[in-house]
Amino acid sequence: MAADWLGSLVSINCGATLGVYQGEVSSVDQTSQTISLRQPFHNGIKCPVPEVTFSAMDIKELKILEIRNGSNGVSKRSLPDSSSSTGYNGRKDKGGGCGGNGHINSAPVTVPSKAEPRLQEGGMSPSQHYSKSYGERHVDIVSQNKGFRRRHNSWSSSSRGANQATPKKNGSKNGQMKNKDDECFGDGMDDVLDEDFDFEGNLALFDKAKVFSQIESSDRRGNGARSRGTPAEQTPSRYRHDENILEAKPVVYRQITVPQPGAKEYSTDSGLVVPSISYELHKRLLSVAESYGLSLERRLEMTGVCASQMALTLLGGPNRLTPKNVHQRPTVALLCGPHVQGAQGISCGRHLANHEVEVILFLPNFVKMLEAITSELTLFGKTSGKQVSSVKDLPDTPVDLVINCLDSHENTFLRDQPWYRAAADWANQNRAPVLSIDPPVNGQEQAVEAKWSLSLGLPLPLPERAGRVYLCDIGLPRQVFQEVGIKYHSPFGCKFVIPLHTA
Repeated sequence: MAADWLGSLVSINCGATLGVYQGEVSSVDQTSQTISLRQPFHNGIKCPVPEVTFSAMDIKELKILEIRNGSNGVSKRSLPDSSSSTGYNGRKDKGGGCGGNGHINSAPVTVPSKAEPRLQEGGMSPSQHYSKSYGERHVDIVSQNKGFRRRHNSWSSSSRGANQATPKKNGSKNGQMKNKDDECFGDGMDDVLDEDFDFEGNLALFDKAKVFSQIESSDRRGNGARSRGTPAEQTPSRYRHDENILEAKPVVYRQITVPQPGAKEYSTDSGLVVPSISYELHKRLLSVAESYGLSLERRLEMTGVCASQMALTLLGGPNRLTPKNVHQRPTVALLCGPHVQGAQGISCGRHLANHEVEVILFLPNFVKMLEAITSELTLFGKTSGKQVSSVKDLPDTPVDLVINCLDSHENTFLRDQPWYRAAADWANQNRAPVLSIDPPVNGQEQAVEAKWSLSLGLPLPLPERAGRVYLCDIGLPRQVFQEVGIKYHSPFGCKFVIPLHTA
């Protein structure tokens, strides 16, 4: 009778403490009431010992997964007196086992009885069993003579309980004893797959040209909705970070044309061409703008805002004008004359003073001044700015910025006045950079050498002494430009002040 069970695959449930074992029956001893399993699995993990022996007293339930001797089906039978706790005469061997005490050598391992001390409570409950399909999977592996393999999945990892003890392996590695990490985490690491996956061979099975040809043929059948080719046939276009990928037509860089081009042409940072205009065309442009309602007061306010914004940037912007830097407020000296350009400078000084900049306005005393200057001085007097009428009252030390509004487009006789020469000498001797607002072009050398110059609307052909030219948007509509024969598209984009480069 005992020989009929040899070779069968069984599943033995030893309770919550010892767990569940699976394996092939190697021997059944009716006298000592023991059964031995070859190539055992404990809780789904292959045991490091080749054979484990169980006593009938420790077996809670026994399931036969497959009977290999004389039967083709799967049946469930019990060992003789498997549930009896008497008649156990087996010897209790001490040593490391798979989930219990026993020998690790090739000799069969005897599982201790219930009376011996158990490991920590935990593990799988007695009601948990292995399904038929699970057993059949292990049978297939055994039938292929490749041995049991460790299952690398979440179930096998989670099925380990606190009761499972890692057996000690008495061995040496390179002549030295294995450390504790190898004893704790090294179990089963030697059980690797017999054959490595052939990535190169699998990749060689993919015919890239054939797949692309199939895609191309399917695109032809779809009325050419898409056009694809092999990577060798396609030449991808390369775009810069500032280029438009969906560009439909070429960019026209000359979007402004004037009836009488000036002596110079400028270009913006994006490459748009901005031609210069003569002073006569500039006067006609402002006259038409005033007839449409863009009065001098509006132009003064717009010019003052744009000039102050540029000046704030030159002074350091957010790096200089912060609440933590109130003890180092920038100082600006404004040099203005009795004309429209002087009124533009006063408007700029008012906005600078509103932004916590120390402004010193130089304007000589005149018996008769323009109404625009009078109104701008009234508004400037409401700020924290300081007004002086003598060059002696200007600072002796260098200031942060000098804004020059001394020159006029029409009145060139002012350069002969003593106050003009004294103010120009002070600006040239002061080591601060100079910003000129709306400098004139009258064929004479400018008295004050500027680092930057701000033109209004469209630039005038300024000389080299004017420094780098910037363009200010004073709000002239396109129809105003068309009225004087200028084809105009705004070159400002998202800004009101843009730099110009000499073409």
